Amino acid sequence: MDIAVLSLRIVLAAVFLVAGLAKLADLAGSQHALRDFGVPGTFAKLFGLVLPLTELAVAIALLPSTSAWWGAVAALVLLLLFVAGIGYNLARGRTPDCHCFGQLHSEPVGWPTLIRNLVLAALAGVVVGFGRTTAGFDIGSWLGTLALVQRIELIGTLVVVTVLVGEGWLLFHMLRQQGRLLLRIEAVEGHLTDAGFAPLADSVGESGLAVGTQAPTFGLSSLQGELFTLDALRARGKPVLLLFSDPTCGPCTAIWPEVGRWQRDYASKLTLVVISLGTSQANRSKMSEYGITHLLLQKDREVAQAYQAAATPSAVLIDAAGNIGSSLAQGADAIRALVASAIGLPALKMIPMAAQRNGNGASAMLRQPVPLKIGDVAPEFSLPDLAGNLIRLSDLRGSKTLVLFWRPGCGFCQRMLPDLKAWEAELPEGKPRLLVVSSEGVESNQAMELRSLVVLDQAGMSVGSQFGATGTPMAVLIDAEGKIASELAAGAPAVLALAKQDTAVRS
Repeated sequence: MDIAVLSLRIVLAAVFLVAGLAKLADLAGSQHALRDFGVPGTFAKLFGLVLPLTELAVAIALLPSTSAWWGAVAALVLLLLFVAGIGYNLARGRTPDCHCFGQLHSEPVGWPTLIRNLVLAALAGVVVGFGRTTAGFDIGSWLGTLALVQRIELIGTLVVVTVLVGEGWLLFHMLRQQGRLLLRIEAVEGHLTDAGFAPLADSVGESGLAVGTQAPTFGLSSLQGELFTLDALRARGKPVLLLFSDPTCGPCTAIWPEVGRWQRDYASKLTLVVISLGTSQANRSKMSEYGITHLLLQKDREVAQAYQAAATPSAVLIDAAGNIGSSLAQGADAIRALVASAIGLPALKMIPMAAQRNGNGASAMLRQPVPLKIGDVAPEFSLPDLAGNLIRLSDLRGSKTLVLFWRPGCGFCQRMLPDLKAWEAELPEGKPRLLVVSSEGVESNQAMELRSLVVLDQAGMSVGSQFGATGTPMAVLIDAEGKIASELAAGAPAVLALAKQDTAVRS
């Protein structure tokens, strides 16, 4: 039992040591995280320093057997406080950045974060339970009992573990950097598509599941709550084309008008089904706007992963026998070619503007997003704020306004939220006011607790598309006369730089 308790003490000490040092290396981030968790701003700076110092003290106390029990008690108390804070925020629908290990590992809290802290609390509870009678070996005394060869082996093992942890950390940051690059590439593809050019990603080679293999089965609900399975879709006796999409994806939005037309015009030859992410509200607005008739919602890309569809938009054909009938088509041009092949046409043409029929039979003009130039008059719009009051963009003339296109469920937006709140809290005179044009519902937007004016775009990115926005977060600066005063900023760093006016902006 002594070895087991000692092992638990070492694990807990390592966790608190890394957490404390990482937080000390990023005190500003730790203070932001505490404010996001609900700690008043007057205490956040103090606790932002006290917390990592306490974690380091706990790590040190866990190592000697004489203080191990008290260290375990302190660890248990801290972990239970973390559990309470995380649980409280999750219950309110809020997912602040945990900043658990500083810049080494920081992400919006969720159930995995809560479970991880509960497991660590259970380990600390074991040490507390047995620590009174057997706190385990004292590390110094235990090392003294080892032979020279055993000490060398132990040091070698620790070096190997340290190297593996370091390599894992480097790999994690490389993957994060790759994610940022993919976001930038998607934004570039959106602009290329808006301009009528085919993105380079459309020319990739064969990908996805092998042609001829059995298509993975699934069961997904429509926006009306009706359950659809792959077998039910195949029962119509026609090939099934699955198109993977996302309501916040710019290239997806650009091709959706054509998807609605394909579903109507080629229904006798092809069953075309959109499998989308996001909320029912965001997708319902897209269906209504673009005349989409068959749309199913996946919870967390589970179907896309089964078909190895890592990007959106992408599509795959399933033949009448239920086998994969094509390689994965990625990008608008490749999807058009796949649809044309499935219905026996040589090619399909892109429609830059088309009059579609929505679900109510009303005609709606569907336009591709058009980037605006500096000096152009900003498009007028009116949207309700969180209290239901109608806000017009022209009402805000007289001072510079930063229009931020936002979605509470967007992971990039969530990670940017602490910095945005910090900018709001210390807004210098002369900086632009912030107008957040957000999607989703009132509750999810209220949970962000932004001080600035938030208006709801119930049609997803309908207003953003007027400014050339193809995703979130993106922002543009409007001068006091209501004219465009900056290029469209894409991504958190560019948006924050524009907010702080760190870049040259014409006003």
